[in-house]
Amino acid sequence: MVRHLLNASTLLRSISRLPPHHATTRTLLTKNTDSVSKGHLYAQAMYPEPTEARLDVHCDPSNPRTLSFDRVKEAAIAIKKADPHKFEGGVMHTELRHSFLISNRAEKDVHLKMELNQITGSFKERGGRFALHNLTDEQKKAGVFAASAGNHALALCWHGKQMGVPITVCMPRHAPIMKIDKCVQFGANVIVQGKDLLAARKLALELSHQRGGSYINGYDHVDVLAGAGTIGIEILEQLDNVDAIVVPVGGGGLIAGIAVAVKALKPSVEIIGVESTLTASMKNALEQGAPVPTKISPTLADGLAVSVVGVNSFHNAKGKIDRMITVEEADIAVAVLRLIELEKVVPEGSGACGVAAILSGQLDDLKGRRVATIVSGGNIDSTALNRCIERGMAHDHRLIRFSVVVSDRCGAINELSQFIADLGVSIKDMDTDRPYQRHDIFSVRVNIIAETRGFEHAEKLNKALLKRYGQVDAVFKHMPYMANTTNRLAILFNRSFCES
Repeated sequence: MVRHLLNASTLLRSISRLPPHHATTRTLLTKNTDSVSKGHLYAQAMYPEPTEARLDVHCDPSNPRTLSFDRVKEAAIAIKKADPHKFEGGVMHTELRHSFLISNRAEKDVHLKMELNQITGSFKERGGRFALHNLTDEQKKAGVFAASAGNHALALCWHGKQMGVPITVCMPRHAPIMKIDKCVQFGANVIVQGKDLLAARKLALELSHQRGGSYINGYDHVDVLAGAGTIGIEILEQLDNVDAIVVPVGGGGLIAGIAVAVKALKPSVEIIGVESTLTASMKNALEQGAPVPTKISPTLADGLAVSVVGVNSFHNAKGKIDRMITVEEADIAVAVLRLIELEKVVPEGSGACGVAAILSGQLDDLKGRRVATIVSGGNIDSTALNRCIERGMAHDHRLIRFSVVVSDRCGAINELSQFIADLGVSIKDMDTDRPYQRHDIFSVRVNIIAETRGFEHAEKLNKALLKRYGQVDAVFKHMPYMANTTNRLAILFNRSFCES
């Protein structure tokens, strides 16, 4: 066993650069000591992979547990902060913000439940806090084990530290370094091991069994569902005459808890679930009548990427969800961009799915009605945020790509750049193509990515370039209105400039 005490950020940077086959050195274990809370951890050899998965007794497919509204009310009391001005001592009662600008765009009265403003950046604190609250003294002393790639881990680590409960989190190797580091800073034992969340879950269950600890599922433990249900109670307290609540759906815990609470208090409120088209596990489960494995593809809403919804979540949500809809990746990207620009908040992709559904046109039957949605989290890494912004701008025609063939003489590319600048268009990227373009050898194709003010501005640029350089030579790749052109080079339209 390696017992060298290292600075957390230095070690994590080193681990992130290792190739995947160095799984042994990528495993982290921290000890619940004062040194850990200061950002230190120990590196330890990898645990043997469990040969078979142990049963989570709290999430038994043969005996799903029913969540009562009384349990949700109990959670609301248990997690409430004694002093709302202090960080510690409970869970924040978040703002329900009326969005004037999104309401105008969507032609609905839209209100945003700002769960991304929780200390750890997501609604997961509610269920995590309540689950820890209900442990016996012996269970708290033995510690809690969990598997998570992010938000559930952060919630347990933060509240476990406050409540004096040792937390061990198993995180898959793809977990963001930022989230690993935060869990360590909160004083948790962090084990980075396994190719995916399923492998991390098997290890966490095995360790909890070996050490006599408690395993808490992040989206299916009934206390986690109860904690999530407190959001429904708060929405009904904060907003009169709400017609519908739009809820992002991953493993199903959030919508199950909210549905139980809202249908008990005001059955007329419509509960609408939203998933990415690439992670439609709840939609499939409702169609099949039971949780079923669903193929999951990489998505901007990575927090919703659960292949099988929870058995308790499904059991409590079925019959209470009025409808499920799915949103495209472009819709999610645009929703992230709208929340950044219009509301000045930075959500993660899964947290923006409710807004994506509202803006996508799939809820036009709710025009003129009062709608609430949950911005469920804001823990997005810089790379994903950049991709969301760029794809959203491409969808808006504010980021376009095109190519122009010009003479390969001195000053020709400079003239093209100046011509574009005079139209108020900003060039973001440019490269040249000489070997593969089919014009004469004294010409060069200039490929450009540029920023415009929107569709009309991009259309003006396109027409000006065609007039200046000829229809054959100016090729736009993001202009839908040119779809019927007779241009032999086929003026192309792509939904995202990242696609080719």
